[in-house]
Amino acid sequence: MPLPPLYALRAFEAAARLGSFSKAAELLNVTPGAISRHIRTLEQWFECELFRRHGPRVEISDAGRALASQLSDGFQSLELACEAFSRRRHELRLKAPSTLTLRWLLAALKNHAIPPVELASVWMDTDSVDFQREPYDCAILLGDGHFGAGTESRLLFEEWLIPICSPALVATARRQLADGELIHPSPDRRDWRRWLKRTQQHPHLNIARGKVFDTLEHGYLAAIGGHGVSVGDLLLSLDAIASGLLALPFNEAVSTGEGYWLVWPKGSPRAPSINTLYHGLVKAIPQPLPPSLIYLR
Repeated sequence: MPLPPLYALRAFEAAARLGSFSKAAELLNVTPGAISRHIRTLEQWFECELFRRHGPRVEISDAGRALASQLSDGFQSLELACEAFSRRRHELRLKAPSTLTLRWLLAALKNHAIPPVELASVWMDTDSVDFQREPYDCAILLGDGHFGAGTESRLLFEEWLIPICSPALVATARRQLADGELIHPSPDRRDWRRWLKRTQQHPHLNIARGKVFDTLEHGYLAAIGGHGVSVGDLLLSLDAIASGLLALPFNEAVSTGEGYWLVWPKGSPRAPSINTLYHGLVKAIPQPLPPSLIYLR
């Protein structure tokens, strides 16, 4: 069965909901006469009376009330669908690593100067994105700034690694790190290896031992729980340090030569919004880093 004209259904639904042709006309920005004509169209279509006319007064009929109850849900669904579609067109779809999301990004996105963002957080820390196959407008990736010929990137902040532990373990770690439990936030144990190589400390520390996790976030949680000494990103650790959940047993922070970059496809039509996002995120980065530490490049 073909559908009656949508404009007539919309006019009828508004008049039935508001109980007035005049109010429906005001809502839809037409004349009361247009509302009346649209409803007449529907009455001819369905071959029944939808409104009873009493001079200038109108009253919905039983048939009209039955139709209105069905249309109301339908138009509400249409409005919600259109609203969701419009919102998606204006939202940036952002991919970001889990640790960065939980330790900094969620708070940073509360900045009202940042455009609306639909966030997808990946639980395995990642240094790649395929904008041809993945449904993202941009991503925050850990790396050296080179993420493929078809991308553009801007640095958010550098990665500085530093040992972290619960405050209760600081004294033990400083006195004899080799006797404590190590936490490795990556399966290849690269974080401890990088820190030890650059600082030239604890040359006999056996990094083959200790607890091994898949992400920095797991390393943070294990350290907060007092399960050993981990290595974390200094900036992403600052809130937990300030709140007393974590402490720094050593003063040396080591640069990995990498950082967290905002990355997007070259020629993206969303570039203006991505640029606004970038500047908003930069303003949310804690500055400066603690001056009491020794920074080794």
